[in-house]
Amino acid sequence: MARWFRSEHMEYISLIVNEDAAHGCLADLGKLGAIQFTDLNPDLTPFQRRYVSYVRRCDELERKLRFFGSECDNFGLNLETAGDIDTFLDSNSSIVGRGGSTLSSGAPSGGKGASGTQLLESLEVELEGYESQLKELNAYSEKLTREYNEKVELQEVLEKARRFFMTDAPRLAVSELSAGRSSSKPGALLAGAHDDEARADLDMRFSSITGVVSTEEKVRFERMIFRATRGNCYVRFAPIKQPITDPETGSLIEKCVFIVFFKSLSIETKLKKICDAFFAHRYSLPDMDDAPAVDRMLTENAQELVDSRTVLLKNQDTRFRLCQMLAQHTERWTWIVLREKAVYHTLNMFKADVSGMLRGEGWVISESFEDVRASVNRAHSDMDHNMPSHVDQVPKPWPTPPTHFTTNKFTYGYQEFVNTYGIPRYREANPALFTAATFPFLFGVMYGDIGHGLFLFSAGLYLLWNEEKNDKAKLDEMTGGLHMGRYMITMMGFFAVYAGLVYNDCFSLGLNLFGTRWAFDSDEPEEGDVAEMTGQYGDGDSVYPFGLDPIWHVAANELLFFNSFKMKLSVIFGILQMFTGTCLKGINAVYFGKRLDFMFEFLPMVAFASSLFVYMVILIFMKWSINWNSRMLSATCLDPASEGWGSADYQETVNGQTGVWADCNGGGDGTCTPWGYVCQGNDELADKCPLDMGGSGDGCQPPNLITALINIALAPGSVDEPMYNGQAGVQNLLLAVAGISVPVLLCAKPYFLSKEMATHHHSAHDDEDEDEEHGFGEILIHQAIETIEFVLGMVSNTASYLRLWALSLAHSELATVFWEKAMLSTLNLNWFATFIGYGVFAGTTFGVLLMMDVLECFLHALRLHWVEFQNKFFFADGIRFAPYSFKQILADASA
Repeated sequence: MARWFRSEHMEYISLIVNEDAAHGCLADLGKLGAIQFTDLNPDLTPFQRRYVSYVRRCDELERKLRFFGSECDNFGLNLETAGDIDTFLDSNSSIVGRGGSTLSSGAPSGGKGASGTQLLESLEVELEGYESQLKELNAYSEKLTREYNEKVELQEVLEKARRFFMTDAPRLAVSELSAGRSSSKPGALLAGAHDDEARADLDMRFSSITGVVSTEEKVRFERMIFRATRGNCYVRFAPIKQPITDPETGSLIEKCVFIVFFKSLSIETKLKKICDAFFAHRYSLPDMDDAPAVDRMLTENAQELVDSRTVLLKNQDTRFRLCQMLAQHTERWTWIVLREKAVYHTLNMFKADVSGMLRGEGWVISESFEDVRASVNRAHSDMDHNMPSHVDQVPKPWPTPPTHFTTNKFTYGYQEFVNTYGIPRYREANPALFTAATFPFLFGVMYGDIGHGLFLFSAGLYLLWNEEKNDKAKLDEMTGGLHMGRYMITMMGFFAVYAGLVYNDCFSLGLNLFGTRWAFDSDEPEEGDVAEMTGQYGDGDSVYPFGLDPIWHVAANELLFFNSFKMKLSVIFGILQMFTGTCLKGINAVYFGKRLDFMFEFLPMVAFASSLFVYMVILIFMKWSINWNSRMLSATCLDPASEGWGSADYQETVNGQTGVWADCNGGGDGTCTPWGYVCQGNDELADKCPLDMGGSGDGCQPPNLITALINIALAPGSVDEPMYNGQAGVQNLLLAVAGISVPVLLCAKPYFLSKEMATHHHSAHDDEDEDEEHGFGEILIHQAIETIEFVLGMVSNTASYLRLWALSLAHSELATVFWEKAMLSTLNLNWFATFIGYGVFAGTTFGVLLMMDVLECFLHALRLHWVEFQNKFFFADGIRFAPYSFKQILADASA
């Protein structure tokens, strides 16, 4: 864990390699994944780089592989995995060529540099052949599909047109005759419909256009025809039952047959233009009166249709078998191309200072420095070059080092949790180390319930059980996020169960696991009955072994008790976490040698936080630890003859005697306090209390802590209900410390910085003095912002931690409502009502408490860490270490 507290040490190195061995060097360094290269050619555009031609070739190969992937997707084929990335990188990557021949990237002939070039050339030849073959088959398939569609459409047009002329046309002609429209020559309504009744004036004969149009365009098509011809045409449609395959996209399109009757050459011209605009296919038909010709055309077209389908299926089968073969190798080829592209892209960052040599610079993890040097030397020795390589550290000053943390399966999720907000500075204290413990714990405080927590814990265990399976699977974004946070989810469930045990809350019900320490007088208590403790106050037997006593779940003051308990816990956890963040600021200042930050930022912050907020935590624990039964009893007037006189609850020390009841000699109203004060009937509490701590309570009255804390600032020196002697003086001292720490925090650091600036620039000119004053003003403004942010933030952030109480209260109250309204209200009705009630209870519990409330508590815990905790010390402006790593590149490509 100490290694996770601060980022890895970095070294800025320079390496000089022979150009012929450069490819081999970077191939080994990519497997190592421990160096981040710096671009030494920032003034060059991507097209002016030395290896841009190789990158372009890799881009072209990627394009072809994407084309193969899309073709496999069209057939529903999944690309076969190339196996484990580590195994792929350790093995010699080879390309399967035609006829089973292979070419390995690790072939010894020509060395590694030559093998890289041979690898690209071999890939280009192989993929070019497959792409040409697949494109040729696709073009042929598109042509065959178009021809097949035309024959299908023609078949449908012939059948629909013949049906129309055999049924609808005679019916329309008869309807025209019966309407008495003799002047319109109904016998000549349709071309060739009734030759025996046709007139000699053939110029009245109607013409027609038939074709196929998309069903989606049917309404617009008909409307356009009506408007263009002003209604001087007759249109009929008939749907095609079987969808037509689009030859370009392969999608299925619903189409319908249309036939338009008209009588004008100008209308015919308009109709043809409309058909072309709507991409409607027009077909020429024979005279429908010539039945033999129509039947012959139908028979011939049906035979051609069968032949076209046979050829089309053969083409599809050939493409499918080719895609099957490509699916087996596409991912492996993609990994090879990505690896080679990464090599050449990195080589473009190198600078050619000397002919035949390349120089590169970058950051390397200190403990991997010798591994990098060994990899470079090994690559040169494999090439048999006499010129030695050079790998050495670059003397300071360095650029800003990047930040890198070595993580494992457990810590990775928490580190990404922090990195989402911001990257830690180099060697800065890492918030993720503390987040790994506090985040699931604070989530559990808000979500505390044994039953609900067990569901979440079981979900985390299920993710852990399938860890190896999910590591190798390709997961979507949501599933991948759940897999990454599997350990976090498990810990969240665990702490939710733990907090539920502390609250003794299971689906809003208390569990009497260890036996309650309270008892009623009756075996069947009724509302309003009072329970008494089974043991003496303060005795170990009177304390519930773990968590809260289940009796509180049936108490009349249940809500008041739980609210007080959870509110105080929220304040304690919040102040402790914020104070820890402030202490981390001091640890960072010591580590980086920032003396002014430690003396005049950290120490005043600690003084301010301790004097007010840590003191509040101390008061809470003091209030919990004081025996208020004894203190209040000491200031209570009792009749010596009553049963309460001589009670063992009185444990106060008076005159050196603890728990000793004084003798009451009578007088006054006949009552006395346990320590012997004779009551008069109208005595003040301060007179009856033997502690003499001051104020109206004099130490015998439990204080209201909120009022007490407010009065520290509003009524200094006045404590109405003290808890210990000298409380007013202590609080005055703490208030003075807090008051002094604020101006020190505001002014001390800018003052000493200005003194240092004056020392460094004592011989500067007037213009430089003006710049100095301007710099001091900026420092002062920055310090004022930081002071205001810290002082006000301590107050607002403490209040923000009350969300721990609020979310816990909301969770328990929702669970109570669901249980009482859905289950209890139906248990006494009948079995069916109980069954329905359980369904409602289970549904609302799952949807609201196991889904929505988990997300709500997660987001609130997230905010507490990002805002309330991390802003005390975390700058979040670091640079993430982005190593040259084949494993990371391939993992990102496979995601």
